[in-house]
Amino acid sequence: MSAPAWPVRLTFARTRRELVADFDDGSSGSVGFVRLRENSPSAEVQGHGAGPKPVQPPVAPDITVERAEPVGRYAVRIIFSDGHSSGLYTWDLLKRLTVGV
Repeated sequence: MSAPAWPVRLTFARTRRELVADFDDGSSGSVGFVRLRENSPSAEVQGHGAGPKPVQPPVAPDITVERAEPVGRYAVRIIFSDGHSSGLYTWDLLKRLTVGV
């Protein structure tokens, strides 16, 4: 089993409304802010336990990222313009969303 890739750069491109991520294994990719918000790992979005995901209102197409805060060495908290801030995006999740791996 290989070691997980670590991000070496996260760029929040506001005009394109996307997160661009570069990883230490040489991979890179991007994800739009809408998809990033729709895939928040928070319990509010994903639900609690094994039950179905709660129904979410549509994410506004003009959503932006207000700021991002590192959480230890394993994740980043992203604060969106709609006030959502409870999801901790791990490096593995960011790689799946941006690179598709």
